[in-house]
Formats: sequence, structure tokens, C-alpha cells
Amino acid sequence: MVLLGQTLLVAAFTASIYGVAAAMLGARRQQAGLVASARNAVYVTGALVFGATGTLIYLLLTDRFDVQYVAQNSRLEQPLPYKISALWGGMAGSLMLWAVVLAGYMVVAAWINRDRHPELMPWVHAVCLSTVAFFVSLMIFSANPFQVLPFTPLDGQGMNPLLQNPAMASHPPTLYLGYVGFTIPFAFALAALISGKLDTSWLHAIRRWTIVAWFFLSVGITLGAQWAYVELGWGGYWGWDPVENASFMPWLVATAYLHSVMMEEKKGMLRVWNMLMIIATFGLCIFGTFLTRSGIVSSVHAFATSNLGAFFAAYLAVVLALSLGLVAWRLPQLRSASRLESVLSRESSFLFNNLVLVVACFAVLWGTMFPVISEAVNGVKITVGPPFFNRVNIPIFLALLALTGIGPLIAWRRASLPSLRRAFVWPTGTFLATLIACVVLDLGGPYTWISLALSAFVTATVIQEFWRGGRARAASSGEGLALAMLNLTRRNKRRYGGYVIHVGIVLMAVGITGSGVFQTDVEATLRPGETVDVAGYRLQFEELDIFAVDGVDVVSASLVAFDGPRARFRMVPQRHFHPRQDNPTTEVAIWSGMRHDLYVVLAGWNNDEGGMATFKLYLNPLVKWIWIGGFVLMFGTLICLVPDRSLSDSGTANY
Repeated sequence: MVLLGQTLLVAAFTASIYGVAAAMLGARRQQAGLVASARNAVYVTGALVFGATGTLIYLLLTDRFDVQYVAQNSRLEQPLPYKISALWGGMAGSLMLWAVVLAGYMVVAAWINRDRHPELMPWVHAVCLSTVAFFVSLMIFSANPFQVLPFTPLDGQGMNPLLQNPAMASHPPTLYLGYVGFTIPFAFALAALISGKLDTSWLHAIRRWTIVAWFFLSVGITLGAQWAYVELGWGGYWGWDPVENASFMPWLVATAYLHSVMMEEKKGMLRVWNMLMIIATFGLCIFGTFLTRSGIVSSVHAFATSNLGAFFAAYLAVVLALSLGLVAWRLPQLRSASRLESVLSRESSFLFNNLVLVVACFAVLWGTMFPVISEAVNGVKITVGPPFFNRVNIPIFLALLALTGIGPLIAWRRASLPSLRRAFVWPTGTFLATLIACVVLDLGGPYTWISLALSAFVTATVIQEFWRGGRARAASSGEGLALAMLNLTRRNKRRYGGYVIHVGIVLMAVGITGSGVFQTDVEATLRPGETVDVAGYRLQFEELDIFAVDGVDVVSASLVAFDGPRARFRMVPQRHFHPRQDNPTTEVAIWSGMRHDLYVVLAGWNNDEGGMATFKLYLNPLVKWIWIGGFVLMFGTLICLVPDRSLSDSGTANY
């Protein structure tokens, strides 16, 4: 099986290189046979990469500890789901995941477009196959997942215990579906630049691909925050870690693109900008992969230092040089004929929205890379922590939240003052009422007041848009208001699905504001029978227990939470000691409600003194709304992905 896996990788590399050559020659010479051969190379490469991936999974499931990767990332008593997720638990396996996800994407793209976009598809194949060839070459020449050890251990080291968590088992593949998914839009963008076919056909071809990638990247980031919340034991979910930032930056730029592309489709504007946004998004995805594998940043998410960083840096430099060179070459053809007519227009709000998103991305990039830059220049690594990111980004994100509510209220081209007054009266009244309530109730400080008031403003905007659109349709069609709103959404999924996404963003903003501003934390050392109070709850420590399960030594503490005189629930925080691992993992106890989470960490213990234990306790207000907002955001994205169709009042569907 080891030889089979290595052979499949070499064959995949060979097929991908052949496919690149065939695609480029076929496009240049306009030979349909070569183009068809390149498309077949896509299918063959995909099958070979899938075969290599299946081989590695088989080796993990059968405990082949003579294979170095299996010995490092699995063990006999490792639960089955985590033996499978060990595929992406190490360096070489994560490269395999990148390659197999891209193989799946490019095969589907080739099949769907086999009879479409004949000028673009050869170049799309070439870009996708060259990217696969890069990742497969890393596995062949530098990080071989099929490397055999000179001896066979009786058991493996096992996957990092921090990764043995349901959220973390699903977080990397979901994140990679987002990261890798942006390769397809990038490939179409380069194909349009190379071929000179720069009308809107390439934009229409990538619209759903971009939304799909953005959807998975959003889900992956949310799952990563959930993992950090339940596994790291620090009471939070986002610490501005460099690798967290690496996934957030392409999300920001892709979000900017998804807004600005509507201006190109409707008005023929921002053509250069949209091309640059796609290139930047893909570049930031490669940059994020570089950060986790180069060892230049310290992160709980990053892999150990390796020689792969230089390869990724070189590949990223080539990608950016080639892409920007093509943009410069085609610049005369990319210039927009239309111009911004008024500052008071939806085009203007979209432009400001894009600028804010890009500024936010640059701020995150600067904070992430500043320690590396300072060390290179001065020899001293200056740490940049959450205070910097919060101080810089909170005003930026508040401005973005405001624009989220303002944009839908302004007309295209030029808005009149009477129309602005009609559109803004209710959202502005909601904003002012919420702001006054926050000030009167003394809820935090100015940033908190503005955040909650802007959240109310955006919510009022969305409700007003649904109400006005639904009422107008109900009046013209005779439908009930609820049915009218449903049909309105079905007829314009992109617009109203976007509004649902905005509601998800608002819910997440409320959760982030509440948990970030109003968090309460207490540390206490207790003996059995003693209690500690935290934000209205009284927790009584019952006992400390030490036992083993599935080869893991567990230290477990049991507490009963009282709300007044009545015992309401039990909490059991633990620490797990995994075999052949130096540091224990924290298993926090969380009691979650709509108003707040009670979060308990077992920080220390002394079993020789009657079972004394030290606890860190947090009350995190509104944190559940972050996860609810994430679900709403996903639902809105799925609405946008439903195939478009025009529904006539008689119910006939016209595709």
C-alpha cells in the first residue's frame, strides 16, 4: 500500500504537468483535441489524487505504524473518527487534504463547463492543474506522507490531543473547502486575462463558485471559534492568533468582492478592482497556508517549523507577479466606461463598504506580520496582541456595520433627499432609541452603545426592506403578506438572501459585544463542600475524581450550581493526560443559555489535601448568539445559492 500511494502521487504529478502543457498548447493553437486531452488529464489527476488520499486513510485505519505519518498522528486506542481526521492532523496530510479538495473542485468545474466557455476553460484547466502539481510536488519531494520508518513501533504517538474534538475534526476540512474553493474563481479570472475575454461571462461563471467558497470559509471560521471556546480553556473564542487572522483576511477580501461584483454586473464599474479582489483572495489563501507551515509565527494552530515555508513564499511570489502582470497588460480593456454619479448612491455605499473591508484586512495583516518585520529589521520580536487588534479594528468594524444598514436604503445612481428621508426614518429612529436606552441603562461604554445601536439599525433596515417589498407584491398579486415575502425572496434570492446574511452578522455582533464587554471572571480554590459566587450563581464543589478511560488519564471535578436556594445543574470540568503527550488538555464545563454561558475550567488540584481544586469561572453574556448568528449567516448563503428562476404569478417557472 505504501508503494501504491507513492506511485499514485508520482502519476498525479505527471498527469497534471501533461494537462498544463496540453491545455496551454490547445488554447494557443486552437486545437480541440489537445483541449479535450487536457480536460481528461483533469479527470485522471483527480482520480489519482483521490486514490492516494484513500491509500493514506487506509494506512491510518489499519495502524500501519511503519509509516512515519501514521506513527506520528495515530495510535492503537485513538477513536475511529480521529483516526480518520488524522489525515489532516499533520503537515503532509494537510497537504494531501489541500490537493484532494482542489482535485474535487477542478473535476466538478471541468465537468459542469465541458460544453461552456470554450475560450476560458483550457486556461482554467491549466491554472487548476498547475496548483495541484505544486501541492503534489511538495508531498513527493519534501513532505512525503508515505515515508517508511527504519523500524516499526508497537504503537503510535497519536494525534495532538487538542485536535481530538468534534469541532476541530470538522473545522480543517471545512476551512479548506473555503480556502481551496477560491482557486476556481482565481482560475477563471486568469483565464479571462490571458484569453482577453473580459466581458461579464467569467463573472457569471464564478458567481456560485465564489459564494460556495465564501460559505465554507465562513463555516470553517465559526467552527474554529467554537473549537477554541470549548477546548483551549481561556474563556474566549477569538484571540487574534496569527493563524486565525490568516483565515479571516481572505474572508474580508472575498466579502468585498461579493459586494463590488454587483456594481460591475449592473453598471460595468470596478472592473480592475474586482479582478484584484479575486487575485488578493487567492493570494491570501496561499499566504494563510504559508503561515501555518513556515514556522515564522507562533500559534497553537501552526505546524512545526519546516522547509516548506520557502516553497510557499516562492509560489506566492510567482502567482502574484504573473497575476498582476496580466492585469497590467489588460489594463486598457479593463477600464470602466461608467463613473460614479453621486456620493448619495448605492454605488457609493458599496465602494465605501469595499474600502472599509480592505482597510480591515490590511490592519489585520499588519498586526499579524509586524512581529516578523520588527525581528527582521531590529532583531527584536515585538509582540502584537489582542489590545492592538481591538483598538484598531473595533472602529473599522463599527463603520462596516453602519454601512451594512445604510447601503440597502440608498437608490442606485442618485438618491433624492425625499427618498432618503422616507427610507431612513424608521431605521434611524430605531438606532436613536437603542442608543438612548444603552446610555440610560449604562451598558458598557461608547463603543458598546454604538455597536448595539447599529445592530438595531441594520435589523430595522432588513425588516423594512422585507416589509416594503412584501407589501408591494401583496398589493399587486393579491397574495398574503407572508407568501408575498416568500415569493419575493424566491424571485430575488441574491438580494434577500444577502439581507438574511446581514441579520446573521448582526446577531454575531451582538454576541461579540455582550461577551467581550460584560464578561465576568472569578478564580477560586475550594475544598469539597465549599462554594464560590459568580454573577448570581453559587457553585459548590463536591468531589475530585481520578480515573482512566480509553488509555487517557482523567482528573475530574464535580460542582453543583445553585440559582438561589435551588440546585439547577451540575458541571464537570476535567483535565486529560494523553499517552506520549507532554501537556494535558483542558475539557471545560459549559452551561449555555440564551442570556449567558457559565464556563468553568479546572485550573489545578491537590489530591493529597482532601481533594482541593482551583477553578477559573467565567460568565459570558450573549455568547450563544454568535453561534446562532453563524447559522443564520449560513442559511442566508444557502438562499443565495439556490438556482435562479423567474416565477410568474401563474406559477410557471422560466429558467
